Amino acid sequence: MAAYRRDLDRYVSWCEKRRLVDVNDVSENDVADYSAHLGQLGLSPASSARMVVSVRAFHSFAVREGMAERDPAVHVTPPAVPRRLPKALAYEQVAALIDNAGDPATATGVRDRALVEFLYGTGARISEAVDLAVDDVDLEGGSVLVTGKGNRQRMLPLGGFAAEAIDAYLVRGRPALSVKGSGTSRLFLNSLGRPLSRQSAYGILRSAAARAGLAASVSPHSLRHSFATHLLQNGADVRVVQELLGHASVTTTQIYTLVTVDTLRQVYAESHPRAR
Repeated sequence: MAAYRRDLDRYVSWCEKRRLVDVNDVSENDVADYSAHLGQLGLSPASSARMVVSVRAFHSFAVREGMAERDPAVHVTPPAVPRRLPKALAYEQVAALIDNAGDPATATGVRDRALVEFLYGTGARISEAVDLAVDDVDLEGGSVLVTGKGNRQRMLPLGGFAAEAIDAYLVRGRPALSVKGSGTSRLFLNSLGRPLSRQSAYGILRSAAARAGLAASVSPHSLRHSFATHLLQNGADVRVVQELLGHASVTTTQIYTLVTVDTLRQVYAESHPRAR
Protein backbone atom coordinates (compact mmCIF):
# COMPACT_ATOMS: atom_id res chain seq x y z
CA MET A 1 0.00 0.00 0.00
CA ALA A 2 2.86 2.42 0.81
CA ALA A 3 4.52 1.74 -2.54
CA TYR A 4 1.21 2.28 -4.35
CA ARG A 5 0.74 5.62 -2.57
CA ARG A 6 4.28 6.72 -3.52
CA ASP A 7 3.67 5.71 -7.13
CA LEU A 8 0.47 7.76 -7.29
CA ASP A 9 2.08 10.77 -5.57
CA ARG A 10 4.75 10.73 -8.28
CA TYR A 11 2.08 10.47 -10.99
CA VAL A 12 -0.05 13.27 -9.54
CA SER A 13 3.01 15.52 -9.30
CA TRP A 14 3.83 14.82 -12.95
CA CYS A 15 0.22 15.53 -13.99
CA GLU A 16 0.17 18.82 -12.09
CA LYS A 17 3.30 19.99 -13.92
CA ARG A 18 1.42 19.33 -17.17
CA ARG A 19 -1.65 21.18 -15.81
CA LEU A 20 -3.71 17.99 -15.76
CA VAL A 21 -5.70 18.86 -12.66
CA ASP A 22 -8.77 16.69 -13.27
CA VAL A 23 -8.78 12.95 -13.88
CA ASN A 24 -10.94 13.52 -16.97
CA ASP A 25 -8.24 15.77 -18.44
CA VAL A 26 -5.82 12.86 -18.79
CA SER A 27 -5.60 11.27 -22.23
CA GLU A 28 -4.12 8.00 -23.39
CA ASN A 29 -1.18 9.94 -24.86
CA ASP A 30 -0.56 11.51 -21.45
CA VAL A 31 -0.36 8.12 -19.77
CA ALA A 32 1.90 6.83 -22.54
CA ASP A 33 4.12 9.92 -22.11
CA TYR A 34 4.30 9.25 -18.38
CA SER A 35 5.38 5.66 -19.04
CA ALA A 36 8.10 6.93 -21.39
CA HIS A 37 9.11 9.53 -18.78
CA LEU A 38 9.65 6.79 -16.21
CA GLY A 39 11.92 4.96 -18.64
CA GLN A 40 14.13 8.04 -18.88
CA LEU A 41 14.68 8.34 -15.12
CA GLY A 42 17.11 5.44 -14.92
CA LEU A 43 14.69 3.33 -12.92
CA SER A 44 14.84 -0.44 -13.14
CA PRO A 45 12.38 -1.99 -15.61
CA ALA A 46 10.63 -3.68 -12.68
CA SER A 47 10.12 -0.34 -10.88
CA SER A 48 8.87 1.38 -14.03
CA ALA A 49 6.47 -1.47 -14.70
CA ARG A 50 5.12 -1.36 -11.14
CA MET A 51 4.49 2.40 -11.41
CA VAL A 52 2.59 2.02 -14.69
CA VAL A 53 0.52 -0.77 -13.14
CA SER A 54 -0.30 1.58 -10.25
CA VAL A 55 -1.46 4.26 -12.69
CA ARG A 56 -3.59 1.75 -14.59
CA ALA A 57 -5.14 0.57 -11.31
CA PHE A 58 -5.92 4.17 -10.33
CA HIS A 59 -7.67 5.04 -13.59
CA SER A 60 -9.62 1.77 -13.56
CA PHE A 61 -10.74 2.57 -10.01
CA ALA A 62 -11.75 6.11 -11.02
CA VAL A 63 -14.03 4.77 -13.78
CA ARG A 64 -15.46 2.06 -11.56
CA GLU A 65 -16.30 4.59 -8.83
CA GLY A 66 -17.84 7.10 -11.25
CA MET A 67 -15.04 9.62 -10.79
CA ALA A 68 -14.08 9.47 -14.48
CA GLU A 69 -15.96 8.92 -17.71
CA ARG A 70 -13.28 6.85 -19.42
CA ASP A 71 -10.05 4.99 -18.72
CA PRO A 72 -7.08 6.57 -20.56
CA ALA A 73 -4.67 3.90 -19.32
CA VAL A 74 -6.52 0.78 -20.45
CA HIS A 75 -4.40 0.40 -23.61
CA VAL A 76 -1.08 1.49 -22.09
CA THR A 77 0.94 -1.60 -21.21
CA PRO A 78 3.71 -1.64 -18.60
CA PRO A 79 7.26 -1.90 -19.96
CA ALA A 80 8.48 -5.46 -20.35
CA VAL A 81 10.58 -6.71 -17.46
CA PRO A 82 13.60 -8.72 -18.67
CA ARG A 83 13.46 -12.33 -17.59
CA ARG A 84 15.93 -12.90 -14.79
CA LEU A 85 18.09 -15.95 -15.21
CA PRO A 86 18.52 -18.07 -12.09
CA LYS A 87 21.93 -17.65 -10.49
CA ALA A 88 23.39 -21.11 -10.34
CA LEU A 89 26.53 -21.90 -8.40
CA ALA A 90 29.41 -23.64 -10.11
CA TYR A 91 29.85 -27.22 -8.96
CA GLU A 92 33.09 -26.25 -7.19
CA GLN A 93 31.16 -23.64 -5.22
CA VAL A 94 28.53 -26.19 -4.24
CA ALA A 95 31.27 -28.55 -3.07
CA ALA A 96 32.83 -25.75 -1.01
CA LEU A 97 29.41 -24.95 0.47
CA ILE A 98 28.92 -28.58 1.51
CA ASP A 99 32.43 -28.83 2.95
CA ASN A 100 31.75 -25.77 5.10
CA ALA A 101 28.21 -26.72 6.11
CA GLY A 102 29.05 -27.57 9.71
CA ASP A 103 31.36 -29.21 12.22
CA PRO A 104 31.06 -32.99 11.68
CA ALA A 105 31.89 -33.50 15.35
CA THR A 106 28.62 -31.87 16.47
CA ALA A 107 25.00 -32.94 16.05
CA THR A 108 24.02 -29.65 14.40
CA GLY A 109 27.04 -29.83 12.11
CA VAL A 110 26.06 -33.30 10.89
CA ARG A 111 22.51 -32.01 10.39
CA ASP A 112 23.69 -28.97 8.42
CA ARG A 113 25.75 -31.07 6.03
CA ALA A 114 22.83 -33.48 5.55
CA LEU A 115 20.51 -30.56 4.80
CA VAL A 116 22.82 -29.00 2.20
CA GLU A 117 23.53 -32.37 0.57
CA PHE A 118 19.79 -33.06 0.46
CA LEU A 119 18.91 -29.70 -1.11
CA TYR A 120 21.51 -30.00 -3.84
CA GLY A 121 21.06 -33.74 -4.32
CA THR A 122 17.29 -33.55 -4.89
CA GLY A 123 16.54 -29.98 -5.99
CA ALA A 124 13.77 -29.87 -3.40
CA ARG A 125 12.28 -26.60 -2.22
CA ILE A 126 13.26 -25.54 1.28
CA SER A 127 9.64 -25.89 2.41
CA GLU A 128 9.68 -29.49 1.14
CA ALA A 129 12.90 -30.19 3.02
CA VAL A 130 11.81 -28.85 6.41
CA ASP A 131 8.45 -30.64 6.13
CA LEU A 132 10.08 -34.04 5.57
CA ALA A 133 9.33 -36.82 8.02
CA VAL A 134 11.88 -39.50 8.86
CA ASP A 135 9.66 -42.12 7.22
CA ASP A 136 9.65 -40.16 3.95
CA VAL A 137 13.27 -41.15 3.39
CA ASP A 138 14.14 -44.59 2.01
CA LEU A 139 17.89 -44.93 2.33
CA GLU A 140 17.97 -48.50 1.08
CA GLY A 141 15.93 -47.67 -1.99
CA GLY A 142 17.75 -44.38 -2.50
CA SER A 143 14.58 -42.29 -2.71
CA VAL A 144 12.59 -39.70 -0.81
CA LEU A 145 8.92 -38.71 -0.91
CA VAL A 146 8.39 -34.94 -0.85
CA THR A 147 5.18 -32.95 -0.71
CA GLY A 148 5.20 -29.87 -2.92
CA LYS A 149 2.83 -27.07 -3.86
CA GLY A 150 -0.83 -27.97 -3.78
CA ASN A 151 0.02 -30.98 -1.60
CA ARG A 152 1.26 -32.76 -4.73
CA GLN A 153 3.66 -35.55 -3.82
CA ARG A 154 6.54 -36.82 -5.91
CA MET A 155 9.21 -39.45 -5.41
CA LEU A 156 12.76 -38.21 -5.90
CA PRO A 157 15.97 -40.19 -6.28
CA LEU A 158 18.39 -39.68 -3.41
CA GLY A 159 21.99 -39.57 -4.58
CA GLY A 160 24.75 -41.46 -2.81
CA PHE A 161 26.31 -38.41 -1.16
CA ALA A 162 22.96 -37.15 0.14
CA ALA A 163 21.98 -40.62 1.37
CA GLU A 164 25.30 -41.01 3.17
CA ALA A 165 24.97 -37.59 4.82
CA ILE A 166 21.39 -38.28 5.95
CA ASP A 167 22.39 -41.69 7.28
CA ALA A 168 25.16 -40.07 9.33
CA TYR A 169 22.68 -37.50 10.62
CA LEU A 170 20.16 -40.18 11.63
CA VAL A 171 22.86 -42.06 13.51
CA ARG A 172 24.98 -39.29 15.02
CA GLY A 173 22.92 -36.12 14.83
CA ARG A 174 19.19 -36.47 15.11
CA PRO A 175 19.13 -38.69 18.25
CA ALA A 176 21.13 -36.09 20.16
CA LEU A 177 18.77 -33.33 19.05
CA SER A 178 15.51 -35.23 19.47
CA VAL A 179 16.05 -35.94 23.19
CA LYS A 180 15.78 -32.21 23.83
CA GLY A 181 12.32 -31.98 22.28
CA SER A 182 8.90 -33.45 22.98
CA GLY A 183 8.94 -35.84 20.05
CA THR A 184 8.32 -35.10 16.38
CA SER A 185 8.46 -37.13 13.19
CA ARG A 186 10.19 -34.37 11.25
CA LEU A 187 13.57 -35.28 9.81
CA PHE A 188 15.44 -32.03 10.35
CA LEU A 189 15.42 -30.70 13.92
CA ASN A 190 16.78 -27.56 15.54
CA SER A 191 19.00 -27.45 18.60
CA LEU A 192 15.92 -27.66 20.86
CA GLY A 193 14.66 -30.83 19.22
CA ARG A 194 11.86 -29.04 17.41
CA PRO A 195 11.22 -29.00 13.64
CA LEU A 196 13.78 -26.89 11.79
CA SER A 197 12.21 -23.72 10.39
CA ARG A 198 12.74 -22.23 6.96
CA GLN A 199 14.40 -19.20 8.55
CA SER A 200 16.89 -21.42 10.36
CA ALA A 201 17.61 -23.31 7.14
CA TYR A 202 18.38 -20.01 5.42
CA GLY A 203 20.73 -19.16 8.28
CA ILE A 204 22.53 -22.48 7.88
CA LEU A 205 23.13 -21.72 4.19
CA ARG A 206 24.29 -18.16 4.87
CA SER A 207 26.76 -19.32 7.52
CA ALA A 208 28.13 -22.06 5.27
CA ALA A 209 28.45 -19.58 2.38
CA ALA A 210 30.36 -17.14 4.59
CA ARG A 211 32.79 -19.84 5.71
CA ALA A 212 33.25 -20.93 2.09
CA GLY A 213 33.91 -17.36 0.98
CA LEU A 214 30.83 -17.26 -1.25
CA ALA A 215 28.37 -14.42 -1.82
CA ALA A 216 25.96 -13.61 0.98
CA SER A 217 23.06 -14.05 -1.45
CA VAL A 218 23.45 -17.85 -1.45
CA SER A 219 20.13 -19.38 -0.37
CA PRO A 220 18.35 -22.74 -0.44
CA HIS A 221 16.89 -21.70 -3.78
CA SER A 222 20.43 -21.23 -5.11
CA LEU A 223 20.94 -24.97 -4.65
CA ARG A 224 17.67 -25.71 -6.42
CA HIS A 225 18.78 -23.54 -9.35
CA SER A 226 22.18 -25.24 -9.35
CA PHE A 227 20.60 -28.70 -9.27
CA ALA A 228 18.52 -27.97 -12.37
CA THR A 229 21.25 -26.16 -14.27
CA HIS A 230 23.88 -28.84 -13.67
CA LEU A 231 21.49 -31.58 -14.78
CA LEU A 232 20.70 -29.76 -18.03
CA GLN A 233 24.36 -28.93 -18.65
CA ASN A 234 25.13 -32.63 -18.41
CA GLY A 235 22.46 -33.68 -20.90
CA ALA A 236 19.33 -34.30 -18.82
CA ASP A 237 16.02 -33.93 -20.68
CA VAL A 238 14.10 -30.79 -19.69
CA ARG A 239 10.93 -32.81 -19.02
CA VAL A 240 12.79 -35.07 -16.61
CA VAL A 241 14.08 -31.99 -14.79
CA GLN A 242 10.51 -30.67 -14.75
CA GLU A 243 9.34 -33.79 -12.93
CA LEU A 244 12.21 -33.64 -10.47
CA LEU A 245 11.54 -29.99 -9.65
CA GLY A 246 7.79 -30.51 -9.39
CA HIS A 247 6.93 -27.81 -11.92
CA ALA A 248 3.35 -27.99 -13.16
CA SER A 249 4.43 -26.66 -16.57
CA VAL A 250 7.59 -27.30 -18.55
CA THR A 251 7.57 -23.58 -19.42
CA THR A 252 8.71 -22.84 -15.87
CA THR A 253 11.57 -25.30 -16.21
CA GLN A 254 12.69 -23.96 -19.58
CA ILE A 255 14.11 -20.83 -18.00
CA TYR A 256 17.01 -23.04 -16.89
CA THR A 257 17.76 -23.89 -20.52
CA LEU A 258 18.50 -20.20 -21.03
CA VAL A 259 21.27 -20.53 -18.47
CA THR A 260 22.84 -23.44 -20.30
CA VAL A 261 22.52 -21.68 -23.67
CA ASP A 262 24.25 -18.66 -22.15
CA THR A 263 27.06 -20.93 -20.95
CA LEU A 264 27.35 -22.53 -24.39
CA ARG A 265 27.52 -19.10 -25.99
CA GLN A 266 30.31 -18.07 -23.66
CA VAL A 267 32.29 -21.25 -24.28
CA TYR A 268 31.83 -20.80 -28.03
CA ALA A 269 33.02 -17.20 -27.90
CA GLU A 270 36.11 -18.19 -25.93
CA SER A 271 36.96 -21.32 -27.88
CA HIS A 272 36.03 -20.95 -31.56
CA PRO A 273 38.75 -19.34 -33.71
CA ARG A 274 36.19 -17.39 -35.73
CA ALA A 275 33.68 -16.58 -33.03
CA ARG A 276 34.16 -12.82 -33.03
